[in-house]
Amino acid sequence: KKGLYFWIILESRYGSDLLLKLETHIHFVFVLLKYFRLMINKSSPSLSIKIVKAGDKDLDGQLDFEEFVHYLRDHEKKLRLVFKSLDKKNDGHIDSQEIMQSLRDLGVHISEEQAEKILKSMDKNGTMTIDWNEWRDYHLLHPADNIPEIILHWKHSTIFDVGESLMVPDEFTAEEKKTGMWWRHLVAGGGAGAVSRTCTAPLDRLKVLMQVHASHTNTVGFTGGFAQMIREGGVRSLWRGNGINVLKIAPETAIKFMAYEQIKRLIGSNQETLGILERLVAGSLAGAIAQSSIYPMEVIKTRLALGRTGQYSGIMDCAKHILKKEGLKAFYKGYIPNMLGIIPYAGIDLAVYETLKNAWLQRFATDSADPGVFVLLACGTMSSTCGQLASYPLALVRTRMQAQASQEGSPQMTMTGLFRHIVRTEGAIGLYRGLAPNFMKVIPAVSISYVVYENLKITLGVQSR
Repeated sequence: KKGLYFWIILESRYGSDLLLKLETHIHFVFVLLKYFRLMINKSSPSLSIKIVKAGDKDLDGQLDFEEFVHYLRDHEKKLRLVFKSLDKKNDGHIDSQEIMQSLRDLGVHISEEQAEKILKSMDKNGTMTIDWNEWRDYHLLHPADNIPEIILHWKHSTIFDVGESLMVPDEFTAEEKKTGMWWRHLVAGGGAGAVSRTCTAPLDRLKVLMQVHASHTNTVGFTGGFAQMIREGGVRSLWRGNGINVLKIAPETAIKFMAYEQIKRLIGSNQETLGILERLVAGSLAGAIAQSSIYPMEVIKTRLALGRTGQYSGIMDCAKHILKKEGLKAFYKGYIPNMLGIIPYAGIDLAVYETLKNAWLQRFATDSADPGVFVLLACGTMSSTCGQLASYPLALVRTRMQAQASQEGSPQMTMTGLFRHIVRTEGAIGLYRGLAPNFMKVIPAVSISYVVYENLKITLGVQSR
């Protein structure tokens, strides 16, 4: 380590070009580097791999002296920027409160005891504060930038598709935006959503039928519902309405992402990541804009799912029927409960996912922020389930309002009127009709979308997680 700092001092005083010209010292330089690499390998093999990857400019799998000097220069610049952002008081020192505040701004909550542990690991003189020299000496040989690494490994709404597009959009690192990887992620996510929705479409149609037709007097069971659909229209009818459900993925994803980025700018945030509250506000508004744009497709999907065999020849025929008989207004039936459902769904889904993510990062993230497949799937499944449970009554009322005109003799009710009618005639349980098939599709939907997403990433040339 002393030899390493000796060469850093020489390089800073005389420049790397002069040092590299001193051929008589070349052998000693490489002996020093070999010694340094040996020490790093003994203490942390994964660390040496990260340092080589970070500094290897010619991609030959080795780190020569010039590459190592460039790595130290670049990494020190990054460390200086991070130190300044953490130093909220601008006094040249970082204390435990500043560490807690900086992590809180990024949605990561730690206790004061945990913040003090972080300080002690870097504090050399026992002052319980860190100055620039202590910060640099500790982090100089740690090339992983934790926040971008967390963003990279903990994608949520891009990967998981459970049939509802109400999640808060994912953040993308500055590098992903610069290299164009962000749109590849979105395309992979869209393709994964299409496959996932198609595989779980029979459960989704059964949910819609149970939401609209099930009651105390007309029980629609799991096996009975599937048998009824097959008797009425054959096995193919299980996928009725799936076509438009898949088609709306592309415009909704694109509009939501663009709206989210614009709202972030309006909020005035130039940070790579937003705080939890800012993400919820920006994500909910972006979701509302996207849902408003494609909502007529939601109505058509519900009508097709409830339609009888031969009633509509396709998506356009269904749209023409609605326009001719009910007018343009019909394409926005159930719009208000749909918009109201965004906040509880997005809020609880985000809160649960961030809580689980932070708990894992605090306990298990030692060398990497990568949680692995099973942890990521478990967190995504639990957060999506909680979000759906909270917003389900609004989703049910939305579906019934969308279907009202298609049911002969049914009264045209308002949102509040329909709520009161369901509670009065069926009890509170009536607001959760169709919940069983809805929950049954969450695990297969999350698993399928993840597997397809990972394979599409490889096809599109996205860097591996």
